[in-house]
Amino acid sequence: MTDLSVGLLGIGGLFLLMIFRTPVAFAMLIVGYFGLWQLEGSRTAGAVTLTETYSAVTNYNLIVVPMFILLGNISSVAGFSRALYDAAFAWVGRFRGGLASASVLGCAVFSAVSGSSVATAVTIGKVALPEMKRLGYGDALSTGSIAAGGTLGFLIPPSTGFVLYAILTEESIGRLFMAGILPGLLLMGLFIGTIAIIATLSPETGPRGARVPLTRRLALLGRAMPLLSIIGISIGGIYAGIFTPVEASAIGAGLVTLLAFVMRAISLRTFRDALFETLKTSAMLYMVVIGANVLNPFLAVTHIPETLGHALVSMEIGPYGTLALILLGYIVLGMFLDGLSMLVVTIPIVFPVIVQLGFDPVWFGVVAVIVIEMGMITPPVGLNVFVVKGVATDVPMATVFKGVTPFLMAMVLGLLLIILFPQIALIVPNSMFGQ
Repeated sequence: MTDLSVGLLGIGGLFLLMIFRTPVAFAMLIVGYFGLWQLEGSRTAGAVTLTETYSAVTNYNLIVVPMFILLGNISSVAGFSRALYDAAFAWVGRFRGGLASASVLGCAVFSAVSGSSVATAVTIGKVALPEMKRLGYGDALSTGSIAAGGTLGFLIPPSTGFVLYAILTEESIGRLFMAGILPGLLLMGLFIGTIAIIATLSPETGPRGARVPLTRRLALLGRAMPLLSIIGISIGGIYAGIFTPVEASAIGAGLVTLLAFVMRAISLRTFRDALFETLKTSAMLYMVVIGANVLNPFLAVTHIPETLGHALVSMEIGPYGTLALILLGYIVLGMFLDGLSMLVVTIPIVFPVIVQLGFDPVWFGVVAVIVIEMGMITPPVGLNVFVVKGVATDVPMATVFKGVTPFLMAMVLGLLLIILFPQIALIVPNSMFGQ
């Protein structure tokens, strides 16, 4: 049996394990370890597993993961996310669909502290969905806006997706964080525009909220300002070159914890709960990185990335035709796999092809993350759809999928704009770090 045949069997086994609900980290570990055992022997397989595990858990750059997760968890349990949502609703709630627009704004801002799509959808959904139901919003619009807005957590820095992409491709985390800012704002604007169109065509689905006096709006904005300031310090500090992403994550987590205790917004018990939740999530992500680091040497030995690159080049459909095939593959995989699994399984295979075609690796990171975001709201899996369904238990699943469809079209438009105009993603990192 050739190395390539073993590699293809390994990939098939990987997907089979995930179909049977094996955690993606352990599925990659199993395939990587036994694949290397088959091709290189047990001694090599054991040595690679040990060394890659050690290098993964001692990777300095990975510290951003637990720090930003802690930042998001503290913000959530301290009620800062509620303050963000209340401020957003006070300013835009008087427009048609304003409550849904406020939800998207809240998702965008909370994304800058959570770095997680699921955490964003759950946190804002718990606050916003009861309010939209009380004001008579249509179920499709309310759930669709939360599910779509939650996907911004995977794109707007500090994105867990960008951290894993950077680890897998050895790209700069700082460049990727900065590259996600304008595309994130673009998608946020497209989502709000979609809400405005839906509410205009069907006013009953998104009624206007009461006008809030200016003094009240300013007061609510003031309540949200401490967290907004922490976001500004963390992300702005990276852009200004004052500190690295790792330092920014620690400063942000430290400041939000200090703020929560000073304001008496959390107790020692809730702080402990936030710490335990951070440990569980961080351990899961570290295991994913370990699994990917064991799988990658196996894929390299089988020459699958190299063979795929030659096959795509031989089709003679040009760089953008090849890119379209890769993105189509992502969309299909998104119907069955969650975003994290897609990222860690596919990037080691397609990244060499992207580099060979001459595309900017940072730009492709943004494109890949957006396509993976689309998978989060695409049937039949659509992880964010299931998350929102868990919050809105009385809304049929079909209604939630119907609600996300217009936002999926908005994401396609945003993706096309970033492909046609790469500077949307590259202008900020290039101005900060140089070409």
